[in-house]
Amino acid sequence: MKEAAPSFPPFASRPEADPARRMLLRAGTLVLLLGAQQIARGAGIVAVRVWPAQEYSRVTIESDRKLVAKQFFVATPPRLAVDIEGLDLDSSLRELVAKVKPDDPNIAGIRVGQYAPGVVRLVVDLKQAALPQVFSLEPVAAYRHRLVFDLYPERALDPLEALIAERLRDPMAPLASAPALPAVAAATPSADPLEELIARHSARGEPVPLGLPLPVPARPPAAASAPAPVPVPPTPPRPPAPAVARVTDRLIIVALDPGHGGEDPGAIGPAGTREKDVVLQVALLLRDRINATTVGGNPMRAFLTRDRDFFVPLATRVDKARRVQADLFVSIHADAFTNPAARGASVFALSEGGASSSAARWLANKENQADLIGGVNVGGQDRHIQRVLLDMSTTAQINDSLKLGSVLLGEIKGMARLHKPRVEQAGFAVLKAPDIPSVLVETAFISNPEEEARLRSAAYQEQLADALMRGISRYFAKNPPLARSRTV
Repeated sequence: MKEAAPSFPPFASRPEADPARRMLLRAGTLVLLLGAQQIARGAGIVAVRVWPAQEYSRVTIESDRKLVAKQFFVATPPRLAVDIEGLDLDSSLRELVAKVKPDDPNIAGIRVGQYAPGVVRLVVDLKQAALPQVFSLEPVAAYRHRLVFDLYPERALDPLEALIAERLRDPMAPLASAPALPAVAAATPSADPLEELIARHSARGEPVPLGLPLPVPARPPAAASAPAPVPVPPTPPRPPAPAVARVTDRLIIVALDPGHGGEDPGAIGPAGTREKDVVLQVALLLRDRINATTVGGNPMRAFLTRDRDFFVPLATRVDKARRVQADLFVSIHADAFTNPAARGASVFALSEGGASSSAARWLANKENQADLIGGVNVGGQDRHIQRVLLDMSTTAQINDSLKLGSVLLGEIKGMARLHKPRVEQAGFAVLKAPDIPSVLVETAFISNPEEEARLRSAAYQEQLADALMRGISRYFAKNPPLARSRTV
């Protein structure tokens, strides 16, 4: 016997739900039904956020106490209903409804109503069949309790197939040359304030706090005082290609990994610049350069672990690069420290044993906290598989990573100040792909006001992308990519 789909009493029985409004709801229009006498009781809403992306869309409700939720999914039409206990309607939920944008790939709209005293029913109308995950996150950094809905498409795109299809549509794209800019004098500071701080804490037997350079705000700053966000240009749609004979070649794939994203802003500069915005912009610029380059007559293609502002767990970033059989993996970040005098770019590779310095170990521990801040559904992860994946790195991979890091550092040195003159090593979780040379580039110290201003500059971002492209090309010139069966 087929189970009947659950009903939605808050919307079907309320007197103000007249026929015209019901028609709007059926059409997918966002409507919030609020009674005139309803007031906030129970848990208080701190913030609500929606993070749309092709891979999945996330809805976050942040509250001052833990929320208990029961969810059920209805397949036709696809929608997720969640009953949230310990919560009464307040004006904050209007913000959640309004935050859904028409171009969200997965969410058509959100409805909310008072299901029972102390119970709010939230219905997420979906544009396609989905695999929803609902989970809670404990307070971390500046965040309080979070209730998270992750909405994954039931039929996910294969990233390797997407890259090959892109190659067939647009074999090559011309690269506009950037204007020549005066190089910044390369220099290395005589003393590393990060190392000095770690030494002082170690001498006193105190742990070095990992959260100091991660000021994650619970809500955005006021509009009057906030700096203009770094613009991220959308990818223009590509027209369908004419029917032509297929070209057979070997795609050279470089996985670009813009750090942080979504719930995790990364480090934040004194003027409010967010690491996740800057590194995404640099990655998009580098993507254009890679897509316009060939190696030994074979085209290169860039694969981004995220191309918009959404959160990607560390192990998922590694898994994505392996799924597309990437030839290189470059993770892009912007460093931060409590002392604004710290400055300069750095490049890191994985270490089989201990870190090459206490500062490298401290930075790896800080970056490895991204999953806590970004919010991972631990219950939905196969922790055994992820642990095996991250423990498989080999000596050969590390040696190749050091070669890649050296040439990248040499190119960066020609246009920016270096923090350390050599490639550092530590246990970065995001660098543990066993079969892909992988490096993490700290482009500058976003906590340094001067370097923050440079990172916000479009001209400086272009210079960084040019330097990284030159380094990648130099690496492949001396280390041709291995033969693969991946052809188009």
